[in-house]
Amino acid sequence: MLHHIVTRSDRPIKSSKLSRVTIKRSELELSRVPAVAYRLPVANIQQISKLKSRRADSGGQLLSQWLPKHHHICLSFGHCFLFFLPYRRLSLTGHGFYVRNHSISLEEASVRHLQLVLERNQLTSRQLVEFYLRQIRRLNPILKAVIEVNPEALYLADKADSERKAKAPGSLSCLHGIPVLLKDNIATKDKLNTTAGSYALLGSVVPRDAGVVRKLRKAGAIIIGKASLSEWADFRSAYAPSGWSGRSGQGKNPYVLSADPCGSSSGSAISVAANLVAVSLATETDGSIICPSSHNSAVAHCRTVSDAVYVLDEIVGLDYRDKATIKASLYIPRGGYKQFLKANGLRGKRQEGAVLVDNVEIANIEVILNQTSEITALLIEFKPSLNRYLKELVSSPVRTLADVIAFNNKFSDLEKTKEYGQNLFLESQATNGFGDKEKAALLDMSRLTLNGFVKVMKEHKLDALVTPGADFTAVLAIGGFPGISVPAGYGSNGVPIGICFGGLRGSEPKLIEIAYGFEQATKIRKPPSFKP
Repeated sequence: MLHHIVTRSDRPIKSSKLSRVTIKRSELELSRVPAVAYRLPVANIQQISKLKSRRADSGGQLLSQWLPKHHHICLSFGHCFLFFLPYRRLSLTGHGFYVRNHSISLEEASVRHLQLVLERNQLTSRQLVEFYLRQIRRLNPILKAVIEVNPEALYLADKADSERKAKAPGSLSCLHGIPVLLKDNIATKDKLNTTAGSYALLGSVVPRDAGVVRKLRKAGAIIIGKASLSEWADFRSAYAPSGWSGRSGQGKNPYVLSADPCGSSSGSAISVAANLVAVSLATETDGSIICPSSHNSAVAHCRTVSDAVYVLDEIVGLDYRDKATIKASLYIPRGGYKQFLKANGLRGKRQEGAVLVDNVEIANIEVILNQTSEITALLIEFKPSLNRYLKELVSSPVRTLADVIAFNNKFSDLEKTKEYGQNLFLESQATNGFGDKEKAALLDMSRLTLNGFVKVMKEHKLDALVTPGADFTAVLAIGGFPGISVPAGYGSNGVPIGICFGGLRGSEPKLIEIAYGFEQATKIRKPPSFKP
């Protein structure tokens, strides 16, 4: 039985006094610029106009007397910093830039905000890349979210800055000059490795960029590095923990470091949640994006629905090397997906928060969630698909699944083969290719889909099915249906939980309206706490 949840945040905001904050001159790198800062809880930001007439607690002067003509708010680790800088020359701090009397907070910044300050020449792509590289150096030793950074990232940033200055074609794209992290199973024909987190593929050379990477480059995005993942997209072993790979080690949930980050796209979700980057691209077969998004308070490995939609608009479309995109591209609406970012998107929808159909029953739900047919098909398809990919590589230490298995046995200390095993690899290697067994599994998934999810959606005339967490992903996966997870709350221990909206094929516009409407109505997401 699938249940609905309602989460609202409409508690009144209480006022609090301001407290003086000491700023080290080394943190500001200013030239003869006196600085005064005050700190107050983020919850009180909405009362900032009222605080202008409130007495500060250090000397009895009116706060309004401290405020120059231009003042701005910089969010940083759960507090709001007000910087009063009477001169125009300013530079980098630990969490943002302060340029020409404009405070620019880079942590938690949306793609739209970043693009706006880039267009206004208040920030350069080089400065943005430098900021994220510092974030990676500072936090990645703990989080293990990034496997490697692109040695050409600063060169690409300078190139983007030059294109923007020259108003070159494509420089107005919403992703132009924006750093993007890629899951380490997405091929890039550059100086980055593509290894699926495994040492077995370290040093291999791909023949070309993946289709989505070509589109990102065309949009002017900066590939800043590769994100960690559950090794081999969580298909080496059923016993390895989510977020672990040989190359990266164990990825950590930035909200509660001991909590499950989920996988397989763990590093992508961790990275955006912890502000190592604003955008990270990942892959999904069954829950590999939705589950980490739920566990790390992310949205399709961005921080907001709008950012995810901006990325979607840039990467959708036909890829002649990927037959699945032929049918999928038929569903792309004219004008793209940004037009469906509507704050009132819940209105009139037959789903949670609008017209509610509660306690929906899907036939054979336990059979679907048991994933027997799904795993059967995956095991049969994995070996020939991987062998075909390895054969295409320009150079590689391994050329077949059998080679990878042998590598893991030989280098067990690197790959922790004794600890975690490689049972899924061994089971796939034992299969004999496509045949009656796979056909039966595919027919079973089709039957379960038509008699289950499709039937429920049509009988109740639903726009979306809503479930907490990520337990519903198998239902979407076996039918090839879209879904999106949006931050919905936090457990008593601080671990995030998302709410998943799923729909039939081609329902992305409705799902975007619903997800965006829910996000704007609740504003649940908050920066990570890094609890033990």
